[in-house]
Amino acid sequence: MATQQYRIVSAEDSDIHGEPHIEGSRITVRDVHVRVEQRGLAPERVAERYDLDIVDINEALAYYHRNPEEMRRVEERHERAAAEAKDRSTFTD
Repeated sequence: MATQQYRIVSAEDSDIHGEPHIEGSRITVRDVHVRVEQRGLAPERVAERYDLDIVDINEALAYYHRNPEEMRRVEERHERAAAEAKDRSTFTD
């Protein structure tokens, strides 16, 4: 029986901002989710844009939905970082 090899690196093992990503690339699972499920881009277009196989895109989307707690933590970190960046860039007179 053949063993399926997945190309998603978990947040725990990731060196890309502690986010799960597609192995061999710097494309995070969150990036794929945002582009396909929030912005409405076709998975094929995202795969082509980043020189990935469509299977990689589908695996990233599946990973996003199979790991809701991990992805919630990633989203919270992004929201905190964005708020901190906004606070640092706000001008005060």
